[in-house]
Amino acid sequence: MGTHPKGDAVIRDNRISQKTLGQWIMDHSGCLGSKVKDYFHGQLPFLFKVLSVNIALSIQAHPNKELAVKLHAQFPEHYPDSNHKPEMAIALTPFEGLCGFRPVEEIIRFLKNVPEFYALIGCAAAEELENSVGDSHRVSEALKKCFTRMMNCEKKVFVDQLNMLVKRISEKAAAGEDTQQSNGDLLLRLHSQFPGDIGCFSIYFLNFIKLKPGEAMFLGANEPHAYLNGDCIECMACSDNTVRAGLTPKYIDVNTLCEMLSYIPASASSKIFPLVQDLSDPCVSVYDPPVPDFSVLRIQVPSSVKQYTVSSIDSASILVVIKGDAVASSAAALSEMTITRGSVLFISANECVSLDISSREGMLLFRACCLL
Repeated sequence: MGTHPKGDAVIRDNRISQKTLGQWIMDHSGCLGSKVKDYFHGQLPFLFKVLSVNIALSIQAHPNKELAVKLHAQFPEHYPDSNHKPEMAIALTPFEGLCGFRPVEEIIRFLKNVPEFYALIGCAAAEELENSVGDSHRVSEALKKCFTRMMNCEKKVFVDQLNMLVKRISEKAAAGEDTQQSNGDLLLRLHSQFPGDIGCFSIYFLNFIKLKPGEAMFLGANEPHAYLNGDCIECMACSDNTVRAGLTPKYIDVNTLCEMLSYIPASASSKIFPLVQDLSDPCVSVYDPPVPDFSVLRIQVPSSVKQYTVSSIDSASILVVIKGDAVASSAAALSEMTITRGSVLFISANECVSLDISSREGMLLFRACCLL
C-alpha cells in the first residue's frame, strides 16, 4: 500500500480517472499536507504492508541513505532506488523474528555449548570476543570479525558442520533431552525450511524476539533482522533496498552486509518498540519511530462505540481495516463506502472520516502517516 514504482497501489473506484495512487498524488500533491509535500518533494514517504509469515524471510539489513545512493549507482539491478528503508513490524498475532546482535555473554555461551558453531568462528576470533567483554569498541570489532568469518566460511565446511549439528540435536530431541542450550527447536525449524543455509547459524548471533499482538519492533539502518513466523503490519520508508545474507534463494551480498551492520549488542527486550497512548483520543495509540518518514496509529474502537471519527491530521495517510465493519463517509469522498476486514482507504491531509460502525465486536484499524 503506497506509491513505490514496483507496487503502486491501484485505485478501485472507477469514477476516478487516475488508475494508481502515485498518479493521483502527482495530480493532487496538496493531498500530502504542506510539510510532507515540501520535506519529501511531493512524494508519499512510506509504504504500508500486511505480512503473513509462514516461512522465514531472509536475514537482511537495510542501508542508510548514504550507502543506498552508492549501492543504487553501482548495482541498480539489485538495489532499485537510492532511499533508505527503516521499517517497523507491529504484531497482529504472536510474531517471531530475529533482531540485532545478542548480548556478548549469550554469544560466548553458544560458542561454548555449540561446537559446530565454534568451528566456523575459529579459536582466535572466539577468544578475541571473549577477551573484549567490558570494552564496547573492542566488542564491536570482535563481533564483526566473528560474524564475517562465519558468513565467509567455505560452503563445504559450513554445510558439514550444519549437518553434524542437525544430526546431534535431532538425536537429543528424539531421546527426550533438552536442546535449549543449542537453541535446538529454532535450528531444526530453520534447517527444515532452508537446508544447508549459512543463515541457520545466525540464531547464535541474533536476538530471538517474540512479540505479542500489538507489540512492535523498529529496524533502523544497518540492523540485522529476519521475520520468522506470524502476521504483522509493516510500515517503512518508500524503498525496496534490502541487503541479504541467508535464509533466501534471492541475491545474497555477504560483503556489503558484513561491512554495513551495526555491531552493537543489546538485549532482546530492548528491541521491543513502545507504543504511546494518544492523549486526545482514548481509541488511538501511536508508534512513532525515530525517523521522519512514517508513524503508525493503532485505532481500537470498542464495541460500545457506534459512531467514530478518524480525525484529520496534517499528513496524507493510509488506513487498513483489520477487524470490524462500518460505513465510511467524508466531505472529500464521492459517496459513502462500506468498509470491512481488508479494506484500505487513502485519506488526504486535513480530512476526517466518519465511521458508522455496524459490527458487534468494535473495530481495529491501523493508519500509516507522517507526523513531521
